[in-house]
Amino acid sequence: MRFLLDQDVYALTESFLREQKYDVITASELGLSRAQDSDLLKLAGEQGRIFVTRDRDYGNLVFVHNAGSGVIYLRILPIGDG
Repeated sequence: MRFLLDQDVYALTESFLREQKYDVITASELGLSRAQDSDLLKLAGEQGRIFVTRDRDYGNLVFVHNAGSGVIYLRILPIGDG
């Protein structure tokens, strides 16, 4: 699987996915940490990647505006925050 991680995804999640040998790239690695949500979704689609985020706004873009597909919304806290 191929993933594009939003800038808000924890480094621990990124490390885990990389350790599992998934093809992972982050928005910040692409210089897109301040990109518009819709642009990130578009890029993920163009690259055949699943977009991973902690940002609830993507639900509106995907389900209401049909702006993309293949989004994983994480509702997790970093270790020690719960």
